[in-house]
Amino acid sequence: MKRISDAFARKGRKALIGYVMAGYPSKEATMKAVALLAESGCDIVELGVPFSDPLADGATIQNAGYHAILNGVTPKICLDMAGELGKIVDIPLVLMTYLNPVMSFGIEPFCAACAHSSISGLIIPDLPPDEASEIGATALQSGIDMIYLVPPTVTPERAELIAGKSQGFIYMVSVTGVTGARTALPQHLDDSVAMLRGITDKPLCVGFGISTPAQARAAAEKTDGVIIGSRIIQLMEEDPSLTALKDFMMEVRKSIDD
Repeated sequence: MKRISDAFARKGRKALIGYVMAGYPSKEATMKAVALLAESGCDIVELGVPFSDPLADGATIQNAGYHAILNGVTPKICLDMAGELGKIVDIPLVLMTYLNPVMSFGIEPFCAACAHSSISGLIIPDLPPDEASEIGATALQSGIDMIYLVPPTVTPERAELIAGKSQGFIYMVSVTGVTGARTALPQHLDDSVAMLRGITDKPLCVGFGISTPAQARAAAEKTDGVIIGSRIIQLMEEDPSLTALKDFMMEVRKSIDD
């Protein structure tokens, strides 16, 4: 299992995190895309678990999850795919899921399966950190980081609680709403970063809406990493050869390195 902390250990390098929906448009495409993301400069890949009620996801990721479910993709299949990916990529894998699949699987079996499948971190958007004691403790025992989301509307008191519970990195949600490619970064991002910098020294990564190299560069100037999801899925849909995705990710990598 690769440690998430290693992705932030290289001085002067900002982390690039990519998201793919497991099993969309096919399991084979997922395997190919994750390997390509690693080759193109991603430091971490989030693997989405398809779920019928993905409250944090916008239209692009909702559609991907819906079709992955139609493809028969289950949490068990996602974990099996992660185990295979762990053998071919040398970067940490983070599983992004919702609480219901975890509870249906069983907390202890789920965390054990994650550890066995090379999963280094968990993101569960509908699990508040102050209600995550059992899952958090079990994940910790399994060597898995719990990564929590900080919304743009968070109060300093709430931000301090989230930062205290977070491991690996803190996921800064750039906008109020759901995932999806957007045309610009929000103006309040500077204030949010400054508040969190005053609370914690844990890595800050921003996601929800980053869709261009210029946006990635602007976000990386303020934070420790950027997260791209919806745009990756769109490029996988537009060009099944993944050539466009590779070109895009290499351009993003160059933009944040420069």
